[in-house]
Amino acid sequence: MDQSKVSDLPLPELLDVDPDALREAEKNFAQGILDTMTGKCVVRATYEETRVVVVMDDDSEYFFYGFMGESKAR
Repeated sequence: MDQSKVSDLPLPELLDVDPDALREAEKNFAQGILDTMTGKCVVRATYEETRVVVVMDDDSEYFFYGFMGESKAR
């Protein structure tokens, strides 16, 4: 990733990111991946610091990153 692109963003644009919207987008993306797993069996799932890795019975691996979990009331 070109770090100069991130550093060139004005700070208000970075602060205006809605974590709930990111979480919802990640949930929808993950659901799309899960829909492709129909008929397959999970052999192993591991929780790592930044991702969840799911290995299927056909040796395919799926990686889930990002805003997992629920939103909490403030």
